[in-house]
Amino acid sequence: MTIGRLVSLGNVVIDIVMRIDALPKPGADMLASDASIAVGGSAFNTLVAATRQGLPCVYGGAIGTGAFGDLARTALQREGIRVALDPVPDVDTGFDVAMIDASGERTFVTAVGAEAQLTTQRLSAVRFEMDDAVHISGYGFLHPANRRAIGGWLDGFRGTVLFDPGPLGQGAPAADLDALIARADWWSGNRREARLATGLDDPEAAALAVAERSGRGVIVRLGPDGCILVEAGERAKHVPGHAVDVVDTNGAGDAHVGAFLAALAAGASPMVAADRANAVAALTVTRRGPASSPDRAATDDFLRRD
Repeated sequence: MTIGRLVSLGNVVIDIVMRIDALPKPGADMLASDASIAVGGSAFNTLVAATRQGLPCVYGGAIGTGAFGDLARTALQREGIRVALDPVPDVDTGFDVAMIDASGERTFVTAVGAEAQLTTQRLSAVRFEMDDAVHISGYGFLHPANRRAIGGWLDGFRGTVLFDPGPLGQGAPAADLDALIARADWWSGNRREARLATGLDDPEAAALAVAERSGRGVIVRLGPDGCILVEAGERAKHVPGHAVDVVDTNGAGDAHVGAFLAALAAGASPMVAADRANAVAALTVTRRGPASSPDRAATDDFLRRD
């Protein structure tokens, strides 16, 4: 599996982050202990992680015209990530309110913007290479325009495809999901997403069920416990995690995806790539912010010391 570049067709949005002790009860009022505005979304977090691990990256999703679109473009360019498409006219990039509680767990409410308008015509302007890896997120695939554009384009693409369903991915029509899962070389989701996809509580059983459905590779992320890895046609393997003090889980799953693909691109086996992705995700949750993944040197140092 040769990977020369990562292209994400997922979402780049603006995170309005609120830090609170616990989620408020309905009708209650609350003051945040801290607040910030940052660029995030599945595509941004994944591309940042991959770039910092040494893999060239391109954002191929739709981006908006307006203050939030400008903020997103600036952040992508600052990380060395090329933006492939011109802004969508008269529509700004969307945003979410991300509430981070005292345990580091996050809860999102999202307002959709230009990232939901990836049409077939817009996608045709992204120049793909034969050795590209393409990241598709359930957040983006949920939107009808994106789903039509990506579904039609997949038929002609011969490179590596990774699908990360995210919390909302199961909301897409079953036939479209089945077609995407059958094409994806890798399915990567957390244990809740694996349960939603299969109805199975045991993450290893769920990983095997997704692998049987797709005939390809599967990763079920387990947070501090690492991940379950199933390579095509093989048994499930547990790849242990790394014990750290959790500060913020926002973006950790995306960081795992980006680091996994970057390690594959560097020539690692899926098992070694999954271990490295576990380390990157572990370091990510020790830092605040949605795109707080470490660079390659910090990851190497952590793996030597752990």
